[in-house]
Amino acid sequence: MAEYLASIFGTEKDKVNCSFFFKIGACTHGERCSRIHNRPTFSQTILLQNLYINPQNSAKTADGSHLANVTDEEMQEHYDNFFEDVFVECEDKYGPVEEMNVCDNLGDHLVGNVYVKFKREEDADKAVKDLNNRWFGGRPVYAELTPVTDFREACCRQYETGECTRSGFCNFMHLKPISRKLRSELYGRGRVRGGGTELGPLHMRHGMGDLKD
Repeated sequence: MAEYLASIFGTEKDKVNCSFFFKIGACTHGERCSRIHNRPTFSQTILLQNLYINPQNSAKTADGSHLANVTDEEMQEHYDNFFEDVFVECEDKYGPVEEMNVCDNLGDHLVGNVYVKFKREEDADKAVKDLNNRWFGGRPVYAELTPVTDFREACCRQYETGECTRSGFCNFMHLKPISRKLRSELYGRGRVRGGGTELGPLHMRHGMGDLKD
């Protein structure tokens, strides 16, 4: 029996533990979910809840006119700057980053979620403890360890092929891509670990500093 329960843990067959929380670290039902959300005590991956604010989804004007003169290239640059700042800040302060992903979903439990997977669990633990005492863009940072380690299982396969019919309200991750140039710089062999980039630490651009009383 124990062997069977272990084999179905975190799957759709598991009637006790929430499979969505196990796969994506978030659940559309939140605390009202009828199944258990098992929060890990150790993990390589941290979740920064709702950290990225996409200007295209903001409600500055109902008709979107505040973006009328913003090009796709400028929107990508805005996102690339955000991604690089967070990636470099996390790597410089806490340790080597293996992978980082940002959700492009619109549902409250996924919108703007940033997942940072470190190479070492102890670095992820250190990051969570420190980041929960910091601010970003005038808002407090909410960081936690997440069970997500395999993003292939967490992502919407239909979205990757352009066939998802639920759009931004899908319950699986729709990951927002960075430019090829930035991917090469961050994940390529040429980047010097721990040396930062010419953009400087994250708090210089977006206001992520120490929490004030």
